[in-house]
Amino acid sequence: MAKFARLDRLPPYVFATVNEIKMNARRTGHDIVDLGMGNPDLGTPPHIVDKLIEAVQKPHNHRYSASMGIKKLRMAIASWYKRRFDVDIDPEEEAIATIGVKEGLSHLILVTIRPGDVVLTPNPTYPIHPYSAIIAGGDVRGIPLGPDSDFFENLINATKQTWPRPKLLIICYPHNPTTEVVELDFFEKIVAYAKEHGIMVVHDFAYADLVFDGYKAPSFLQAKGAKDVGVEFFSLSKSYNMPGWRVGFCVGNPEIIAALRRIKSYLDYGIFQPIQIASIIALNGKQKCVEEIRETYRERRDALISGLNRVGWDIKSPKGTMFVWAKIPDQHRKMGSVEFSKFLIHEAQVAVSPGLGFGEYGDDYVRFALIENKMRISQAVRGIRKIM
Repeated sequence: MAKFARLDRLPPYVFATVNEIKMNARRTGHDIVDLGMGNPDLGTPPHIVDKLIEAVQKPHNHRYSASMGIKKLRMAIASWYKRRFDVDIDPEEEAIATIGVKEGLSHLILVTIRPGDVVLTPNPTYPIHPYSAIIAGGDVRGIPLGPDSDFFENLINATKQTWPRPKLLIICYPHNPTTEVVELDFFEKIVAYAKEHGIMVVHDFAYADLVFDGYKAPSFLQAKGAKDVGVEFFSLSKSYNMPGWRVGFCVGNPEIIAALRRIKSYLDYGIFQPIQIASIIALNGKQKCVEEIRETYRERRDALISGLNRVGWDIKSPKGTMFVWAKIPDQHRKMGSVEFSKFLIHEAQVAVSPGLGFGEYGDDYVRFALIENKMRISQAVRGIRKIM
């Protein structure tokens, strides 16, 4: 068998182990409440689906599309940013459609770093953030992120101690999996830091709309000078319940956008055009559906948090994302997140994501995804009560 060097640098996928146990339990008749993978369970709003159906019936929409996204979609992206954040985006030079954030971010890292370049990411964090750099041949330096550490201070210290000097920083707020949120002054410090050290910044803004309790997530591009140093990705997966549609976009620094546009021109012909047309309707249409989706996640969050607190698992209520990041109860913490996740499946019939899958600093935690209705969440709490 041939050896594949890039695959050799990728560790075994931690989530696959827990998922296999979950599937085996279901095959033997156990009713497992799945709060593991962050896969939205709600349907896409009808007006977006209707536009897709209309567009797909027109034969000319079945041809190859543009890898950077059709012009009207890029104009909708620019209009959305202006309305939401009062940020001006040039749809020709500063915006590009991507086949979801994972594709766009992975190809961006592939084209912007060379083998041996150092990329900084939070730890724990969403796996594609570090592994996109590893696949591209880069070296990753994880910056501890959590309630007991100052991420920005850790970032400064890591930058001073790293050689060769870091090339790129990937951040994500509201953050998956820790649910941490920031205010605009944090991004202003990041911009100043990036300019001082000559570092590019990539901000994953996938959970911009899933925010609660009066909190509003700022855009990285609202910080003065942000376009000088970086770009921001957004996904329609969460805000509009379009995960399987694979629609995202990247906006910001024109040189970085041009690099992504060029490599995508070699690698793909863009998103299926009817999906792009329906995405225009999502961005330009009434946003009541976004509010309804957000409220659904808030209700689920409250049901899970109150239920777990009631049975003795004390967890702080997150202000953002579709997740709950829960420190493993004291009596079970020595198990580590993988074994504890297996334990929850066997003893509580609840599936979660082990924190280790997001980085070694996540091993004291598990992540709940709010992808089941309140009745199923109550069932999960009853199961967890048994182990408490």
